[in-house]
Amino acid sequence: MPRAIAGSILLASLLQSAPLVPNDLKRFRAVGDVKLSPDGSRVAYTVVNNDTDGRPYSQVWIMTLADGRQVPLGDARDSSSSPEWSADGTLIAYSGKHRGKSGLIIANSGGKQARFVSELDWTNSPLPSTGKRFAWAPDSKRIAFVSAVPGPETAEASGDPVVITRYLYKPDHDEGHTRFNDNKRLHIFIADLSNNQVRPLTTGNHYEHSIDWSPNGAEIVFCSNREPNEDQFFNYDILAAEVASGSLRRITATENIEYRPRWSPDGKRITYQGCKRGLTDLETTMEDTHVWLINADGTGRRELGKAIDNRQGEPLWSPDGASVMFSVQERGSVNLYQLGIDGSAPVRLTSSPGTVGSYSSTRGKIAYAFASPSDMAQLYVMETGGAARKVTDLNAEVLAGKELGTVRPFMFISNDNKWEVEAFLTEPPGRTAASKHPLITVIHGGPHAQQGPAFNFRNQVYAGRGWATLLVNYRGSTGYGQAFADGVFGDQNGNEGQDVLYGVSAAMRRNLWIDRDRIGVEGVSYGGQLSAWLVTQTRLFKSSIPTAAIINLVSYNYTTYYNQYEQMTFGVLPHQGNLMDVLWERSALKHVAKVATPVLLVHGENDNDVPVSEAEQYFVALKDVGVKTVFVRYPREGHGIKEVKHVIDWTERSMRWHESHFPGAK
Repeated sequence: MPRAIAGSILLASLLQSAPLVPNDLKRFRAVGDVKLSPDGSRVAYTVVNNDTDGRPYSQVWIMTLADGRQVPLGDARDSSSSPEWSADGTLIAYSGKHRGKSGLIIANSGGKQARFVSELDWTNSPLPSTGKRFAWAPDSKRIAFVSAVPGPETAEASGDPVVITRYLYKPDHDEGHTRFNDNKRLHIFIADLSNNQVRPLTTGNHYEHSIDWSPNGAEIVFCSNREPNEDQFFNYDILAAEVASGSLRRITATENIEYRPRWSPDGKRITYQGCKRGLTDLETTMEDTHVWLINADGTGRRELGKAIDNRQGEPLWSPDGASVMFSVQERGSVNLYQLGIDGSAPVRLTSSPGTVGSYSSTRGKIAYAFASPSDMAQLYVMETGGAARKVTDLNAEVLAGKELGTVRPFMFISNDNKWEVEAFLTEPPGRTAASKHPLITVIHGGPHAQQGPAFNFRNQVYAGRGWATLLVNYRGSTGYGQAFADGVFGDQNGNEGQDVLYGVSAAMRRNLWIDRDRIGVEGVSYGGQLSAWLVTQTRLFKSSIPTAAIINLVSYNYTTYYNQYEQMTFGVLPHQGNLMDVLWERSALKHVAKVATPVLLVHGENDNDVPVSEAEQYFVALKDVGVKTVFVRYPREGHGIKEVKHVIDWTERSMRWHESHFPGAK
């Protein structure tokens, strides 16, 4: 055999079995927002890029579906986002850059003849679950947009000295650059494209966002918190502003929250996401959002999605106004459903294991982003009654020759016999009957969230290392009904932690190839909290990596930006009854003397969700106890690790930490 041919065969063999490595992250891309043009001939979508040392950035592309031709909006490496088609489909609005100016940009349907319309500003104030930022008038000659202006506290809160008057004085969890709310307020503006004039539609000291323009052109619907103590009581309601005069009218006045309103095509109804419980907070809600329907005059409010006992996403109207489409979290996956407003049974539109992200529909066509078990989110298009087809393959090159771990679900019974709990085990490729492999338990945050079969870069890097990973959707997780999500109420660091331990035990009993002497645990946010807590309760784990972890439930309540969290999860404020004692009893810090597991603490310097002082306390306490510990602090990071170079470093450090504390390590 010629040497060149033999070398080619060897190279092909090596490529076939190549594992993913942390630095591969820079080559991965994923589809973010998805918006079909009104006639369904084109789709605008964002591509999230990781080819940077800093945070990932998105770029808007337009694809012609008939032939697959596509063009980017803006120049190479310029960030752009939030595409929104005009009602007649001739124009597209987006946030981006044009000729050195950043803000609201308008281009034609082919992505050409771009022009700058207005500067855009935002706020770092905690405003979770905002909806559309741009809304076109039905005549396609005007566009409404949301932007920020300084509030009455802005100057003092950014001065020398800093003067704090607001209860909600900390910024958003993801902000990562400062420790103080900029106090800017979001308002609605209207741009007239015929004369390039921009005028404010709303003013004042509230926040208006999540906008949609009525089909008759007379009103813009939006969400706003109009409580007298809005910093302390999180309660979005739906209001409408008259376009001509700016006068406001309330559509809802409930004790619970409403999100992302959308007018029906005939303007007679509004659909939205909503809840029924009064007690929520700025970060998470234990109650699943469902799809609701209300008449445009505020009458006839009803829970349209009641038949589906799971968390539901933003509803979108069908063109004929007879039904709405929305996403549903279920058993680790996210699928699309359609529900008629006549009360007919819901119809599942997608059913593949994985996660549907952004979605859009028009006449006879649905486009959506979907993360499968084998790739980050790609763009899919589905005709009515037909099969979905994948129309992007952004990671074909980086995944070529990569061998991925297989994700397998399994069920087990909880320690108190109350629940069937689901877990997902990623098996490392190349496993044999005689091989033994470590297991890393990766705990999700929330706690009201879920993990599942969708592609997970970090877990697949671990699989390439020959490690299995275990994801347990413990009680409190979403995707298993409201009663299951409520299962963590009043019981933080309790039976949900036992669910994780029982999941590890079940995985080991059913998979004898798992090396019981090489078990690690890690997680972010609530997953970090449990990673820190469980090593005070067991010596099962040989290594632990809590990231952005709550360590002291008492101090956390008074230093986080969302101070209602413990009230929501225990039912009273910490100073009421004996809750302060309960919080301390359920804090990892109180039980630090029981820890024997080496702990790598990871935190963002400017995390305002779980302040870095949580990790600081545990680090000193672990040192006092004599436990091996290292504290890694990432600058410019908020809650969780976002910058690409930090994610790569964090992944590499984590592998070294686990490996160095497994038996037999040198």
